Amino acid sequence: MRPEPTRRTALYGLATAAAVVGFDPAARAWATEKRKPAEGDFDHVPPLDGTLLTDDASRDAASEDFGHIVHRRPAAVLRPGSVNDVVVMIRFCRRHKIPVAPRGQGHATFGQAQVKGGLVIETAPLKHIGPVKGDTVTVGGGARWSEVAKSTLRKGLTPPVFTDYLELSVGGTLSVGGLGGQTHRHGAQVDNVTELEVVTGAGELVRCSATRHADLFDAVRAGLGQCAIVVGATLRLVRAPRTVRHYQLPYTELSVFLEDQRRLIDDRRFDYVEGLVLPDATGAFRVHVLEAVAYGPPAGPEPDDDELLAGLRFERPGLVAETLDYYAFLDRLAASVAEQMEAGLWDDPHPWLNLLLPSDSVEELASGILDELRPEDVGTSGVVLLYPMRRKVLRTPLLRMPDDPAPYLLAVLRTSPPDDAATVKRLLAANRAAYELVRDAGGKQYPVGSIPFDRSDWRDQFGPAFPALAAARHRYDPAGLLAPGQGIF
Repeated sequence: MRPEPTRRTALYGLATAAAVVGFDPAARAWATEKRKPAEGDFDHVPPLDGTLLTDDASRDAASEDFGHIVHRRPAAVLRPGSVNDVVVMIRFCRRHKIPVAPRGQGHATFGQAQVKGGLVIETAPLKHIGPVKGDTVTVGGGARWSEVAKSTLRKGLTPPVFTDYLELSVGGTLSVGGLGGQTHRHGAQVDNVTELEVVTGAGELVRCSATRHADLFDAVRAGLGQCAIVVGATLRLVRAPRTVRHYQLPYTELSVFLEDQRRLIDDRRFDYVEGLVLPDATGAFRVHVLEAVAYGPPAGPEPDDDELLAGLRFERPGLVAETLDYYAFLDRLAASVAEQMEAGLWDDPHPWLNLLLPSDSVEELASGILDELRPEDVGTSGVVLLYPMRRKVLRTPLLRMPDDPAPYLLAVLRTSPPDDAATVKRLLAANRAAYELVRDAGGKQYPVGSIPFDRSDWRDQFGPAFPALAAARHRYDPAGLLAPGQGIF
């Protein structure tokens, strides 16, 4: 994710860009005040509350993402001033067969939110956060999870599931799933949304839920933007703790580490369970750190170290335990991310690998991938995650999981050296090889990474859920405009 544009950058882009007045079908280009065809030769853009940009700076920014691997330059960028702007511009694009890509915080790693020659719709301006009503809150699709959490905590409530990095948009994570350390208890973020407000590929503003336009609701959650753009969401809330007890437990044996993780999600003694894999002194990824968090009052009892750690087989001399403010725990990556941005590492390529492994073969699969890994393949700011979930709380049809009661997420969040295309190519090939190994064992990819995929791979990924997605795509985006960067259709 690149930092949000500064006010100075935004004003500079607006000052140097000619106003867009229409679209020239013959030239397949946007008409501006500076370069306007003869009257009648172009279709006027409807009045907008926001801004339609065609300047080089805006288009160049939209041709990049956090991955810095794929570069597709759009013809224009919409910075909407309202949801209605999204509606009228999708209708306009449908009339002229202009492909459209929604973009939240730009944290995609492989061009998923890019579109060559089309329109990128920035959702970040749609960031309103409504009042808490009972145990829900309604927010804009462009709202960041950090701001949602700050708002709901004023009422002592919190969304139940967070990704580890909070500066992602609500609409963005709901489009892919949204996994985190609380998923073993509450499911994914898509399992904790009660209603969505979306603009379909046909340009219709629709509210959908499990009881209203249920087919669209199921097609949008973890649907990778293929049927509609999320412009609003109603999120479920639970009671928030004031403080948490945060543990880091080291392990030398992968098998013991995996078994203890599985024990913790089965007995649910912790509210958050994840795990890190680190290199040892030789560079081999054989140091395992189980990360577990217990919530304190009023969300849970006062944490008791002896009770919580009973029966676990970690290396006790390396135990780290601390009590943290709840939001400080949620946002614990903020300082390191700021350091990476300051050092320029945020602008390096990120050929991420995100896989979902069946538990019955997790040790063999993880060992096979980790044994091939070297520190230079992860990078100085990269990280390797390995942790389990509970299949029965993952209820969203398009969030594809192994057919296993406790699938594991293996995420190799790499940072590659800049200007080193050969290394990026090698790591993408390694990602593909790892995916095929996991796929053949019944695993899936978690589709936020950088794995070369074709249409047949997507059919295999969605499996029996693919016909429903294809039917929803035909119904709600009949011209096939939305999110072409995913490469599904």
